[in-house]
Amino acid sequence: MEIWRLLDTGSRSASENMALDEVLLELKAQGRIPHTLRFLQFSKPSVLVGHHQSVEEEVRLDYCLEKGIEINRRLTGGGALYWGKAELGWEIYISKKDHRVPSSLEALYRRMGEASASGLRRLGIKAHFRPRNDVEVGGRKISGTGGTELSGAILFQGTILVDFDVDEMLRALRIPTEKLQDKEIQSVKERVTCLKWELGRTPPLSNIKEALIKGFQEGFGVQFNPAPLTPEEERLLKEKLPHFSSPAHIFKVREALPRRKTLTSILKAPGGLIRVSIALDTKTQVINQVLITGDFFAYPKRAIFDLESLLKNSKATPSHIEGIIRNFFSTQNPQIPGVREDHFIQALEEALQKADLFPFGFDESETYHLFPVLKPFREVKRPEVLLLPYCAKKVDCVYRYQRGCDECGQCSIGEAVEVARSFGMDSITIQSYEDLEATLHHLKRSGVKGFIGSCCEPFYGKHRPDFERIGLPGILVDVERNTCYDLNRENEAHLGTFENQTHLNLPLLQRVLEFTHG
Repeated sequence: MEIWRLLDTGSRSASENMALDEVLLELKAQGRIPHTLRFLQFSKPSVLVGHHQSVEEEVRLDYCLEKGIEINRRLTGGGALYWGKAELGWEIYISKKDHRVPSSLEALYRRMGEASASGLRRLGIKAHFRPRNDVEVGGRKISGTGGTELSGAILFQGTILVDFDVDEMLRALRIPTEKLQDKEIQSVKERVTCLKWELGRTPPLSNIKEALIKGFQEGFGVQFNPAPLTPEEERLLKEKLPHFSSPAHIFKVREALPRRKTLTSILKAPGGLIRVSIALDTKTQVINQVLITGDFFAYPKRAIFDLESLLKNSKATPSHIEGIIRNFFSTQNPQIPGVREDHFIQALEEALQKADLFPFGFDESETYHLFPVLKPFREVKRPEVLLLPYCAKKVDCVYRYQRGCDECGQCSIGEAVEVARSFGMDSITIQSYEDLEATLHHLKRSGVKGFIGSCCEPFYGKHRPDFERIGLPGILVDVERNTCYDLNRENEAHLGTFENQTHLNLPLLQRVLEFTHG
């Protein structure tokens, strides 16, 4: 039986581990080392961004610096990863021409993923490969995989979550959780698991490694012979380490390469609220990551996680997304009361439509605060009316509970009225929900073709079906907090008696008016 090298490099710094990746891949490409299985760990908690990513976009730098979390850059692509000191990495270095290497990327992911899952099952957990590149236990991710190649050599790697700190990951990475509620953040945590949670204990590291060795032996039909780094590998590591430790390597950004943007949407279905966050490569139009949360119920629970996994790394085109979702529903038949596949298709497409705003100067954070009504943003042209919430007026203003504004300059309503006038728009202050519905019906009967409004996100999420039932297209701009929903006083607001002052996002409102009247 063929013998491969087993290389255990122990716990090292992030820069050492990344430098070793390049050393071993280059030597394998030159045919100077045998096929190798490497185990690695990190001596400090670390964040590793993908090869083409921007550290500033992916990592909360201040937090990582404060907590002593190392930051470095991988040779491989994909998203940013958080590594705790307990996590275990494995890597396979193999020639692309080897008969055990599948010709398609999908088959390669499957072969590697199934080998590592087979090893984990020997520890007593029901691990399975999940397309495209995860290993999961009961629908929850316990390992991610990925790879790269150089001159006919392949580096394929995976991470085993052993005793994982999800809260620390959420703090260290710029995962789009800022707008999620507590129960939805809990849903994010439910997407991952680790050996300690599954087994009720942390197995000895030697047992984990032995299980993985057996999985790869079985998967590739080989035996492993332990051997240390060679003198040449040690020498090259020493030569490369200064570069991999340098800011030039860690913080480099190649402007010609893809940059990731996060796009969000919120959709009210009969069965509950759907929130979508998509990390998109704007250059390649490929979805890096999808997060689907909400207050709906899905059976089996893993159904949403599986759908997210299928959408990851897919083309960000409506037809492609629709095909994936419809095929998923037809083959997996998930039961999601009150939520149809069309709702998920619409929610993802509306998130992606926000990319249409980037060429017009809107930044990523601004798009979080914009909500479509009935039509995509680009189709709302020259709206005639600006609708404003009474709760943005001063509490002691004589116009607080009646329409009108003397533009005294003591609240944001007067400035918004002035901005609207500069675009030839009428302004109407809405006093209650019933007033809003009556106003929208009146405007539609009067021949108005579109409106711009301002409200909070929870109001939009709750009343979106009402906006669509009335049928007047528009764009809504999120207000600045504190709103009645933040204070749990939405019933007062519904009746028009909410006694607290919110603030309009005037700079964003100005930009939306310029966009729609351009």
